[in-house]
Amino acid sequence: MDELRVLHAADLHVDSPMHGLVAYDGAPVNEIRAATRTALRALVAEAIDRQIHLLLLAGDLYDGSWRDYNTGLFVVSQLAELHEAGIPVVIVYGNHDAESQLTKRLRLPPNTTVLSSAKPETYVLPEIGVAVHGQSYATRAVSADLSLTYPSADPGILNIGMLHTCFDGSLGHDPYAPCTLPGLRSKGYDYWALGHVHNHTIVCDDPMTVFPGNLQGRQVRETGPKGASLVTFVDHEPSLEQLSFDIVRWDRCRVDLTGTGSLDECLARCREELLDVISTGAATYAIRVEMHGSTTTSSLLRSKSEQVTNEVRALALALGGADVWIEKVVVATTPPTGRPALEGDGVAGEIGRVLAELKGDVSMLAASDGALIPTLSALRSQLRAAGGANLGDALDDADVAAALDDAAELLATLLGAEGTEHAN
Repeated sequence: MDELRVLHAADLHVDSPMHGLVAYDGAPVNEIRAATRTALRALVAEAIDRQIHLLLLAGDLYDGSWRDYNTGLFVVSQLAELHEAGIPVVIVYGNHDAESQLTKRLRLPPNTTVLSSAKPETYVLPEIGVAVHGQSYATRAVSADLSLTYPSADPGILNIGMLHTCFDGSLGHDPYAPCTLPGLRSKGYDYWALGHVHNHTIVCDDPMTVFPGNLQGRQVRETGPKGASLVTFVDHEPSLEQLSFDIVRWDRCRVDLTGTGSLDECLARCREELLDVISTGAATYAIRVEMHGSTTTSSLLRSKSEQVTNEVRALALALGGADVWIEKVVVATTPPTGRPALEGDGVAGEIGRVLAELKGDVSMLAASDGALIPTLSALRSQLRAAGGANLGDALDDADVAAALDDAAELLATLLGAEGTEHAN
């Protein structure tokens, strides 16, 4: 075969819930809820249109155990379309869809092969001259380097390794199935199809080792275009093209309100920045607006946060050219005189020091059994409830830091006012 086209995707998280999805009139909520399914449909359509020779799904096809069989039926329907088009599919399961996580199952079409979780497995496709090596997860938390026991390359054939991995831990994801570049190179494969890291990352060119990123962003931490990697092999030499399949594009819109003196001016700047964000070409956006800078409107923005949030949502609905959902409006502005500070050797200083510690390590709010400060106990309880078993998955550190800044400013203002009353 002169040219071999392989489409490599990972981390589809089909039917993953979109956390914090607040519905309001005019917002594209239905599109957002269906985004992971629509992205998979787009992937399948592109595979058929480009007549690819092989589709690789490198882990976390599912987000966990299905709520009902509809999730499985939808995925089977898409794999069946690929079967009708004569496109084989090879899958390894990752931490979210490990064997121990999937309590419901359906038989897959004949074109689809799921590699074993018991040990590394090699699946050979002689009609296209490819050997795919990989191993699925048996349990959610795999701490061993699975690649160590992968077989060496099969000579005379194109060799592809599939692995759901945090790589060497430097990419900031849960430390599952860690591996090293020398270890991957030692296998002699032509390409490594990785999964688990949600940002598109080319780890190495020799051999080409790639995280395609997730197919559809699901939260504000997963901003920018999302999709899959199209790998074209000519004489075993790969070339890479990154394709976008995200239906809803997440982004942050930072608005500098320095020098503004009215709500109208603030909203005008928001509109300008939102127009810039939605110029990247997606059909639907989920956006967090972050206001910062020194402005005389700072107190107004904070005291009327509900109105401000809905004013921003209203102007987003009128932008035209794309559907826009405003996920949240974060006010992190300061008055021209600066924030009042919690300083000194007394109660105010102690509160200030604890708040600074919490900003540096958000997990303290959920992990601490002792009373940090009585006034923070309610906040700690809320964070525990929101975070569940994995606080990092549920909390945005920037949000918490902003909330703690707001708390510090309010307390400093109140304590300062109390001190003034006592002095009088």
